[in-house]
Amino acid sequence: MNIYLAVILVIIVLKYVLYLIIDTLNVRFARTSLPQEFQGYYDADKYKKSQSYLRERTFFSLIEETVVTLITVVFILAGGFNVLDNFARDFGSGPIVTGLIFGGGLMFAVQLLNLPFSLYHTFVIEEKYGFNRTTVTTFILDLLKGMLLGAVIGGLAFSGILWFFAETGARAWLFCWMALTLFQFLLIFIAPVVIMPLFNKFVPLEDGDLKHTVEEYAYSQDFKIQGVFKMDGSRRSTKSNAFFTGFGSFRRIALFDTLIERHTTDGLVSVLAHEIGHYKKRHILKSMLFSVMTTGLMFYILSFFLYNKELFAAFKMEQVSLYAGLVFFGFLYAPINMVFSIIGNIFSRRHEYEADRFAVTTYGKPQAFILALKKLSVDNLSNLTPHPLKVFFDYSHPPVLERISAIRKIIGTPEDLPKAGAQ
Repeated sequence: MNIYLAVILVIIVLKYVLYLIIDTLNVRFARTSLPQEFQGYYDADKYKKSQSYLRERTFFSLIEETVVTLITVVFILAGGFNVLDNFARDFGSGPIVTGLIFGGGLMFAVQLLNLPFSLYHTFVIEEKYGFNRTTVTTFILDLLKGMLLGAVIGGLAFSGILWFFAETGARAWLFCWMALTLFQFLLIFIAPVVIMPLFNKFVPLEDGDLKHTVEEYAYSQDFKIQGVFKMDGSRRSTKSNAFFTGFGSFRRIALFDTLIERHTTDGLVSVLAHEIGHYKKRHILKSMLFSVMTTGLMFYILSFFLYNKELFAAFKMEQVSLYAGLVFFGFLYAPINMVFSIIGNIFSRRHEYEADRFAVTTYGKPQAFILALKKLSVDNLSNLTPHPLKVFFDYSHPPVLERISAIRKIIGTPEDLPKAGAQ
């Protein structure tokens, strides 16, 4: 048996088994009794509903993962990549265009495979639990826009990588790394003004107490922003969120309209103070540097596998090609990528604690912040008691109970803050 095929199949199966174990443990670990911290915020029926939501989403996710894993293995063993490669070559175009047809065909197949799962998740599960507000028209438009953006952005990036590896010799990995890094930075700048408005409307926050308090706090922290915007998140879901986007003078604060409807001014500003904390503590920069470093390592390792005939034989390929080598390398790189993801999540969770501390110490409304975290958890039916293994592998944020406990330690004893029913 081809050694690369054996390694790739083992990677695919072990990844599937690992997440099967993690998700099963996570569901079984969920407490049936409401944690004391949330007494008065969750009623018994709604907490039971959150447990049901967790189980149903997990079960559905495992079904999806099972189907995708089986189809992937069958596609590899049946020589599906070679069939697609022959189809791409039949157009008689150059290597870059042929690579785009090959890569585009794979992306289309993935989209087609994911479509029924996305439909069921949106219009059955999310609908059942009262979250979905996406219409069929919006769903279709989002899908088409996403495919178009993926084709344009992904096509440009893929074409650039193919060109550099074909034309720049032994240092191609270095040029690819530099070019892709610059491309990603460009996307960060243009996303708030070009890409994101394709999916949502961003309306400047109307004059009033909230806008005044946000701007006053931002000014007190010497944090310059282009503006505060309300985003029509309610078009797709009742879930709520807030985020920053952009850099420098392009920085924007975006608040979901659902978030504004449900939270007090102090709660909203506390959440935004947390986000400003990420900037002040340079978490965004650190995360980007980590991403840049890991991307560089990926390209360096990739340079050793691009034309490996044994690797191509594992996928039953008749001809060796640069574009297919990029795809096949992804299977070998999956374990390394998982390790980097775990490390990234560890740092991210630490950053969340630091940003929480920043919000509490600079805005000085810890009660409002805790209430906001609780409301977000209740409104989104979040799992309050995830399994530690699930947190270790998948969580970029600490569980909400741990965040609240850390905030209480910052300001004093638990008795210093109101708990159940406090407003």
